[in-house]
Amino acid sequence: MKLSLEPFTLKSRKPELLRARVPRSRFGKLRRPGAWYVSLILSLSVTATAATAQGDPKALLEQARRSEKAGDYQAAEQTYQQALTISPGDLETLKRLGVLLQTELKFEESIQNFRQVLERDPQYSEVNFFLGVSYFGENDLTQAIHSFEQELAAARPHPRCRYYLALALESAGRTDEAIVQFDREVEDHPKNLDALYQLARIHKNASLQAMEKLKAQDQDSFQLHALMGELHADEERYPEAIKEYEAALAKRPDATGIHYAIGVAYWAQHQMDDAKKEFTESLKESPNDALSNLYLGDIAVREERFAEALGHLLAAEKGHPEMAQVHLLLGQSYYGQNQPEKAKEEFLAAIRFDPTAAQPHYFLAQVYRELHDRQASASEIAEFERLSRLEREKAAKLHPVN
Repeated sequence: MKLSLEPFTLKSRKPELLRARVPRSRFGKLRRPGAWYVSLILSLSVTATAATAQGDPKALLEQARRSEKAGDYQAAEQTYQQALTISPGDLETLKRLGVLLQTELKFEESIQNFRQVLERDPQYSEVNFFLGVSYFGENDLTQAIHSFEQELAAARPHPRCRYYLALALESAGRTDEAIVQFDREVEDHPKNLDALYQLARIHKNASLQAMEKLKAQDQDSFQLHALMGELHADEERYPEAIKEYEAALAKRPDATGIHYAIGVAYWAQHQMDDAKKEFTESLKESPNDALSNLYLGDIAVREERFAEALGHLLAAEKGHPEMAQVHLLLGQSYYGQNQPEKAKEEFLAAIRFDPTAAQPHYFLAQVYRELHDRQASASEIAEFERLSRLEREKAAKLHPVN
């Protein structure tokens, strides 16, 4: 039997040497290779792989990337340097080494690498972006902005380039330009929560700065009280909102819109008498105001004054013909006046304008029962229950209970 261990050839050796190296059982058959054999093969394989990598820049890049992923940046850097000794000036290696240096916060060194690449290819893939990030890390905002703008001029810019350009613009005090870029980023990538956060933060800061300026000018001004009222209302702090709105009215009794805002705050607290008074004052300012009429119609439906509700709701419909809530309240008003056919039309309109709302299906089921259509009534109840379940599930996701 002839044996061979690659890459060594044993054919030239004497049989007695083979017998000395390869153990045999007492029956004269070859034993299974022992640990020494497996170790030899593995060492030869590793030696061959390392030898291949030492002479192959692509293999070295792959080896460096593996070191990067493992977090061994020092080994990765050494491997990139080794690749550059084999292929001096290789653009991809310079780029990858620059990114690694940037990851290690060695911004100045990374900039040198990126500039070497751009000197030979001014639009090498994504290098202007990474150069901009390094300049940004060095707080060199002028160069960072220039690099990001150069990257955006490429056919396929880095996907995060516009976001970083906006950050650099904001840091440079060019807030209006930053907002434009953040808006564009959100338009192109609606799920970019970072950009949405930055936009919200900028506007919040601008609002706070404007408020501070208002306070500095006059802490008891109509404008400041009106603004504080809006802020409290947005936070559902309705008593505080009402207090600020009333202070604003005391400063400017003829101001329009304040009575409406106070009415909404009272309505949200279920103080319907006070709300009705404020909405009535709002209609004196603007008799055809659709929203004031809508709230007055809602209050009248709650109090089962259906004829009065119809007058307000028909006025509201003129201003907002596709608002589902208007048609829902109109349907309730007609149903309360024993006009089931008209009520059915309005409830169907409410469903058409808001297919996800459960409430119209409940009222429509009552109408069908009044019209002796049991099958349609049962169908609407089933749909009401389905949509109600979906609303509860959605609410649970938005406001999970600990």
